Amino acid sequence: MSTRTSAPADGALRPRDWGVLLVLCGAIFLEGIDVAMLNVALPSIRQDLGLSTGQLQWVMSAYVLGYGGFMLLGGRAADLFGRRRMFLLWLTVFLLFSGLGGFATEGWTLIAARFVTGVAAAFMTPAGLSVITTSFPEGPRRTKALLLYSGTAAAGFSIGLVAGGLLTALGWRWVFFAPVALSAVILLAATVLVPKSPRPARDGQGVDLAGALSVTAALVLLVLGVERAAHAPLAQTVGTLGAGALALAVFVAVERRAAAPLVRLGILRSGALVRANVAGLLFAAGFFGFQFLVVLYLQELRGWSTLETSFAMLVIGADAVLAPTLTPRLVARFGNARVIFGGLLLASLAYALFLPVGADWTYAAMFPSLIVLGLAFALAYGPLTIVATEGVADEEQGLAGGLLYTSFQFGAALGLSVVTAVNVATTASGSPADRLDGFHAALAVPLAAALLAAVVSAFGLRRRAGRSVASGEAASDAVVAEPAAR
Repeated sequence: MSTRTSAPADGALRPRDWGVLLVLCGAIFLEGIDVAMLNVALPSIRQDLGLSTGQLQWVMSAYVLGYGGFMLLGGRAADLFGRRRMFLLWLTVFLLFSGLGGFATEGWTLIAARFVTGVAAAFMTPAGLSVITTSFPEGPRRTKALLLYSGTAAAGFSIGLVAGGLLTALGWRWVFFAPVALSAVILLAATVLVPKSPRPARDGQGVDLAGALSVTAALVLLVLGVERAAHAPLAQTVGTLGAGALALAVFVAVERRAAAPLVRLGILRSGALVRANVAGLLFAAGFFGFQFLVVLYLQELRGWSTLETSFAMLVIGADAVLAPTLTPRLVARFGNARVIFGGLLLASLAYALFLPVGADWTYAAMFPSLIVLGLAFALAYGPLTIVATEGVADEEQGLAGGLLYTSFQFGAALGLSVVTAVNVATTASGSPADRLDGFHAALAVPLAAALLAAVVSAFGLRRRAGRSVASGEAASDAVVAEPAAR
């Protein structure tokens, strides 16, 4: 049920609007800073807990798999049980398990805590996004709301890179404890500022648990099969991947027959939505895989400190400025499809520039890749989310957002697994030369993913001059926020 009210003629945000945005921007800031801080702290966690490279990537992958695996259920739950209720409940779970991760003494306990934290984010994020898309009508008010939401998310990631270095210098466990304090403040504010909405009319509809479990099993098995490909028998790898494919087939079968499916398969008839999801999956695979490799290269091969690594990668956060300033103008001028395509080409360029990285590269040599990648993210992510949610009915906004976030999170987990598998398989020994060879081989994965994403997005281009967007893909000044998956 929509909660929209009439908008002021000039599109100005009312005091009540600012209260809602304060909370929702705080939540998306929390997700951005949480992921960025953990990314920088990974080498310290590996050293303290004695984790292998494969186990280390699961500290990240467990979160994104929980996030992506339950995102569709989270979006559906927001539509069925109330967006405010789901937001408050799962923000509480996020708070608790983020704190538990800080007390982990073994790898498996940390991985388990990160998985549950990801599940919490999977319910919290689509609920928060759908509050915005149903509370603000399309037009100037929603544009302002989404621009603020986007900028806050990007700022969270940028600040998280620096905060992660500072906190890890004190001890990596502070990377988990700091979000607990921030979560508590946001939770208290949300109980006051996020208004109650009418109870959704469920009409006897229930939650499709069979669909949720089957799609989560599919994602976990597929990522596990890819990650173990470099160090497991061929039969075991094929069996794991086959089981993942079977679970995916079960999911489709369940959705076809369910009275209240987790995913109404008819929504996938939208070519724009499908292109946005596939391109988003591939883009996230390259983006996360590249960052994982750069952190290991800087800290474990070059011996940089966590703080030095944080400041080195801070330039990727340039999208905090570019997303709300440059991207809207480009979208208005060229349309979403062309801006997405340009962003993906820039991502490909960024990865290509880093391919010849050497053991003694200066930061000046790395800088072009990092700044171009920040620009690429600013151009690609916002328009992808606009295309994936545009024209969708209010009652399915949670589903549309859940689909896109699932694609991003699964892509992130898949990208981490593939670069890890390639890195492990091509690193003959622990010598610096062999480790550099492993990095070189693995860096080809993000490049391939970005190029493939660009090919997919090219099908959305319109050739007619003067027509920036067609068939329901109208140009918009709004750029939506980055999920935690970032």
